[in-house]
Amino acid sequence: MTRSVWLKADDEVGDWETRKRRITAGLEAGVDWVLVDESDVDRVRELGEVNVAAFSNGDVHVMEAEEDDTEADAVVVGKDGEGDGTVDLPTDFSGSADLSSLRSNGDSPQGGYVRILNEDYEAFAQAVAEEAEYTLVIGEDWQIIPLENLIARIGEETDLIAGVQTAEEARTAFETLELGSDGVLLDTDDPDEIRKTVEVRDESQRESVDLQWAEITAIEQTGSADRVCVDTGNLMEHDEGMLVGSMSRGLFFVHAETAESPYVASRPFRVNAGAVHAYVRTPDGGTKYLSELRSGDEVQVVDTEGNTREAIVGRVKIEKRPMFRVQAETAEGDRIETLLQNAETIKVATSEGRKAVTDLEAGDELKVFYEDTARHFGEAVDESIIEK
Repeated sequence: MTRSVWLKADDEVGDWETRKRRITAGLEAGVDWVLVDESDVDRVRELGEVNVAAFSNGDVHVMEAEEDDTEADAVVVGKDGEGDGTVDLPTDFSGSADLSSLRSNGDSPQGGYVRILNEDYEAFAQAVAEEAEYTLVIGEDWQIIPLENLIARIGEETDLIAGVQTAEEARTAFETLELGSDGVLLDTDDPDEIRKTVEVRDESQRESVDLQWAEITAIEQTGSADRVCVDTGNLMEHDEGMLVGSMSRGLFFVHAETAESPYVASRPFRVNAGAVHAYVRTPDGGTKYLSELRSGDEVQVVDTEGNTREAIVGRVKIEKRPMFRVQAETAEGDRIETLLQNAETIKVATSEGRKAVTDLEAGDELKVFYEDTARHFGEAVDESIIEK
């Protein structure tokens, strides 16, 4: 599921300078949407690139942003109307002005804003969800229970966006009933809280992979090959690296060059990943050949516990270097292997701890990611492929 962070920045927040500071903090943190009043759309466009949603009470024609930058990417109804209690809810929702406004927008992106004041408003949010692409719900005295109910009752017809004021509340929203909300509407002026909420969003979308031990059955020096260093635009921690290997079904955990050495400075942005033919795992669960990587591509960074995050490739450095062939056997009895440079700076995770490739011996246990799946152009496929 793709999660999103919306930042509330309408006139309830304060004057334009106050709203501007909040929006700027959101842009710097990487929020997905900014929710403003209609009159502020063009102002937000001038501040930076972000999806803009605009509150409106009436039937407003909404164009795509690329057609006219002064138009919102989505119109949201409910403020100063039935959605926030300014206007009483009708007994029969079929006569709702807010719902009528949603229906009248046709194919334009649209959202409904509902404050959950009581059970009637919870029911109204369900009705809004049937019409709106985005359903923004703000809990009042009760927050978790109404959100649980809505998550359980609302399907894929809408993106459910839960109102929050802190990063921890955002985490709860993303984890409620395990499925969680599709996004959060954050209402805060604190730049740190905005940044932390974006980090929570990123964490909630990250894959966790199961790493296992594989026993080295052979390690031997080979000739030289074209070796690839993947230099990222991100600093990696001491327990992080990438998953690489000659066979897509079995990828070896190779540490980033975070360790200090008497002879070589650490390069915590780099993984010396092996020869050009090898695979590297990507954040979408696919693979790419090391030779295909380009600046701006995304690769998956993994720690020794299997937690993942994405990193941007800044540079790919290819040089001819002497190599080792590392062969290992998985718990399933499958043989996997890869080529790694013959150098003390390349380290892998073993059952004895972090170990240089030059110190590896038959019988050592390495951390690997194994899946008995064939791949075609990096995508898992249900077919028989022989790799040897």
